[in-house]
Amino acid sequence: MDLKSNHTAPVLADPAPISKSRLVASSLFPYSSPAPVFSPNLLLTVPRKKTGILDDVRASSWLDAMKSSSPRQTSTRDYNHEIVSTDTDVAYRTWMVKYPSALSSFEQITNFAKGKRIALFLDYDGTLSPIVDNPDFAFMSIDMRAAVAKVAKYFPTAIISGRSRDKVYGFVGLTDLYYAGSHGMDIMGPVRESSDDPPNCIRSTDKQGKGVKLFQPASEFLPMIDEVFNSLVNSTKEIKGAKVENNKFCVSVHYRNVDEKVDTFLGIRNIYLLEVMLSGMSIFLAYFINFCAHSYICFQNWKTVAQCVHDVIRNYPRLRLSHGRKVLEVRPVINWDKGKALTFLLESLGLSNHDDVLPIYVGDDRTDEDAFKVLREGNLGYGILVSSAPKESNAFFSLRDPQEVMEFLKSLVNWKKTSVL
Repeated sequence: MDLKSNHTAPVLADPAPISKSRLVASSLFPYSSPAPVFSPNLLLTVPRKKTGILDDVRASSWLDAMKSSSPRQTSTRDYNHEIVSTDTDVAYRTWMVKYPSALSSFEQITNFAKGKRIALFLDYDGTLSPIVDNPDFAFMSIDMRAAVAKVAKYFPTAIISGRSRDKVYGFVGLTDLYYAGSHGMDIMGPVRESSDDPPNCIRSTDKQGKGVKLFQPASEFLPMIDEVFNSLVNSTKEIKGAKVENNKFCVSVHYRNVDEKVDTFLGIRNIYLLEVMLSGMSIFLAYFINFCAHSYICFQNWKTVAQCVHDVIRNYPRLRLSHGRKVLEVRPVINWDKGKALTFLLESLGLSNHDDVLPIYVGDDRTDEDAFKVLREGNLGYGILVSSAPKESNAFFSLRDPQEVMEFLKSLVNWKKTSVL
């Protein structure tokens, strides 16, 4: 697996619709193709030139991508604050025919897992913790931490997050796990004496003195990322609600709170209410104009956030822009993602190229699709999408929210306990 640059898509949009699954329930992938072997001769090659980022962004309808990746927040029950109504609930149940619940399908999963070693890979935000307004407060619950700690005692477990590795470790605080931060560009994994270390890999020890290796394929980008982070902090400081986060090998610009803090909307609303009084306009039409004005202001502010990001990174052709859930992420232009991180960790754990290994990856965001795709296309294991809204995915199963993720982890522990008795 060579690290080759990929500069054909500086802006990542929603995953393309996937074709009908080749893997039917009656013959759940008999491991017809082996896991890809991680090459010890990784070369990092990055292009020195790239076409105009802003033109590519406009051609890709980046504002539509921002809106499609950012569900509204009016929910009551939903753990991830996505809108829940009768219509969407019906659509969700229909969608679950294609992506059935991993809880209701648990017996099917464990039947296939018999005689196999499960390796568990977990996203963090939206999977182990709820999506919150302030990313600094995305704490997992005490019960969730206990569930993760227990599952890690029975299965090799890793967390692959867009956060920096140090930050996600601070949130989780468990030593029996492996951590991959910055979308897999900063991995702490176990040392295997029998394997050669790829380039950009450093052997070290963790806080318990256990031998680990740190793999950082984008290490040369650190000064550039710091420079871009400082520029983005400066350029967005006047945008109320915007927050810039340094995740070591990538920079995240959160706009979750921008559309909720538009002070000028109050003045516009008063103007329209005054027009109602002076012109005899119907109250319904007034509220409709009000709504349109509010939406326009909101999306103009989102547009302002995106424009600030584009104006900064247009000067950095070796960086690319991707969309997450109400976040714009700036990352190095290298062919490395969560799917590559998954493969690297399987190799580091000595679990690649084995028919008796069943990897399970649980995640909620579009960046997790790279890992789902590796599992699906290689007939390796199960991807489980965490979502309360229908969306196309390379996953096999679904869970609605972090609460159901916790139930799934507990079920895995109980199954393992009873299966060894």
